[in-house]
Amino acid sequence: MPFPFSCIVFDLDGTLIDSAPDMTRVLNRTLGEFGRPALTEAQVRTMVGDGSANLVRQAFAATGAALDDEAVQPVLRHYLDSYFDHEEPSQLYPGVAATLRALAEEGVRLGLCTNKPERISRKLLGMLDLTDLFGAVAGGDTLPVKKPDGRHLSWVVEQLGGGRAAMVGDNGNDVKAARAVGIPVVAMSYGYPRMPVAELGADVVLDEFADLPGALRALAG
Repeated sequence: MPFPFSCIVFDLDGTLIDSAPDMTRVLNRTLGEFGRPALTEAQVRTMVGDGSANLVRQAFAATGAALDDEAVQPVLRHYLDSYFDHEEPSQLYPGVAATLRALAEEGVRLGLCTNKPERISRKLLGMLDLTDLFGAVAGGDTLPVKKPDGRHLSWVVEQLGGGRAAMVGDNGNDVKAARAVGIPVVAMSYGYPRMPVAELGADVVLDEFADLPGALRALAG
């Protein structure tokens, strides 16, 4: 029996990779460069999901410094350049690589829809040997919009050729984007939801990534 979804679109941070340790290291490098104290990884985990500019703003606010639209620009450039130069790959969550490859082998087209900048996202996919699996990648700066705007997600689905699609993420932005375009959404419980994951409104919540194919088959009926 063919897989019931033609394409599946994934979030990156908190869904495929545990990037909070890397973001914390790079963010603290930037904070130090601008004379601000370091943050803990636990603090950074609560800031993930709305794109790099918002991450930088939240980080500086947590250290007692507000950044307006002008002041954030040099800080953001430092953070993005440092992140791109960071050579320690993020950690894939258990079962991600094998599950993605199994889905691809079933003919499912895979896409990435993340609020992380595209050049960093593509570099991470390369470092993790996942580039060949993704037929479309949209970062937070690829389009004029980003999640939770549904157009961010729908663009990826269109690039994959359309058909029956599903979204897999870990926070409210992923659920809202999926709802905006009328496709089902699976939430992984281990990510950075910033609220109880059961309250995100996803169709299914999973603890293990390896359970995704079975959950999607069940969801499709």
